[in-house]
Amino acid sequence: MFEKYVRILKEHSMKVTPQRLEILRYLDEHRNHPTVEMIYLELKKRSPSLSKTTIYNSVEILEKHGIIQSLRIIGNETRYDYRSDLHHHFICKKCGRIFDIDLTCPVIDRVEKNGFKVEEIHGYFKGICKDCLEKEIEENGPKGTS
Repeated sequence: MFEKYVRILKEHSMKVTPQRLEILRYLDEHRNHPTVEMIYLELKKRSPSLSKTTIYNSVEILEKHGIIQSLRIIGNETRYDYRSDLHHHFICKKCGRIFDIDLTCPVIDRVEKNGFKVEEIHGYFKGICKDCLEKEIEENGPKGTS
């Protein structure tokens, strides 16, 4: 079950710990861009002795090694993403969920041709997600009808 995450940690010359494995599993299986608090509350259900400090330290080291990435889309709130590749995000202004958006940045090639190495892209969209739009239509009917 954890072989995939053990391999990832070893590829990055990192110590394999139960906490790191659980965090990676959670981020991979949920893809909900959680905060440390969200990760802590979920993992504490199975590991009551787990501390929030352990979660903070673990996500910090996982990010430092490029295994996960942090996002700061909503104020100073830090969220964590299992995907560390270059991609964009969409945040729903109604439900607050964050979605991965697979778009190629149209200017990366030009930036890199000028001798720069792009390591991060922070592009995001804000609006209403498909689920919230469908719920709105169910509750209020389609726009333009009375």
